[in-house]
Amino acid sequence: MSVTRRGFPLLLTFDLDFETMWLARDPEYARRPILMSQGAYGWKTGLPRILRLLDEFDVRCTFFVPGQMAEQHPAQIRGLVEAGHEVAHHSYSHRWIVNLSHEEERAEFEKGMEALTRITGVRPRGWRSPAAEFSDITLQLIREYGFDYSSNFFDADTPYLLEIDGQVTDIVELPFRWVLDDAPFFQYSIVLPGRTMQSPSAVLDAWTREFDVLYREQAMMMLGMHPQIIGQPSRLEVLRGLLEHARRHEGVWIGRCDEITDDMRVLLKQQAGRP
Repeated sequence: MSVTRRGFPLLLTFDLDFETMWLARDPEYARRPILMSQGAYGWKTGLPRILRLLDEFDVRCTFFVPGQMAEQHPAQIRGLVEAGHEVAHHSYSHRWIVNLSHEEERAEFEKGMEALTRITGVRPRGWRSPAAEFSDITLQLIREYGFDYSSNFFDADTPYLLEIDGQVTDIVELPFRWVLDDAPFFQYSIVLPGRTMQSPSAVLDAWTREFDVLYREQAMMMLGMHPQIIGQPSRLEVLRGLLEHARRHEGVWIGRCDEITDDMRVLLKQQAGRP
């Protein structure tokens, strides 16, 4: 049985970290222009190339955006909404949560929410942590700020309702895994961990194999990508290949996280016997 009423969900998501992928680790990196140009590739070159591919396949999807990046590139972020895509919350500065005080973490939620709402005119409905980390109060903040879904945990291949403080909520969790993220395969920087540069054909093989198993199980496939990484020419061909592979299968729903989770929530609550 599918986890949605419209078929197998394939979720394409993009984290628009840009320069914050480096600056969140060390603000002094701002003094290194070549280093920063690797992040700038995301908004200057990678994102426009990705959007052309999505238009070609008539796909609308979700972009997780740090508020600071939305403030620096407001026209591009508004353009995403105008094109029918979803803009979701990805902190304010992309600083690692485990390095923040509770007050700083709350400020990241608040400032990111304010910036994204002001620039897009739409309050973000979903939240993804920077660098896949939580503190002991993160779940409470997700609930407090009224998010409808989260995409953070690595513990399942199907969606579920988050449990917070011992209570099952209506917040849908969209779990993913590192094998479905472009960074472990392609991220290369002299100052970031995990320096690697694999063949695009190997990544396409991994992702299509993941698709085949998850499709057979009628589970869910959640991809997490970054424009400065997947937006490079040979690497974008991996995404093209996956979309072509998916289109050869019946009953695949490629869409925005907010739309898909609204559908999922109904079934998840029915399965739990909840109104």
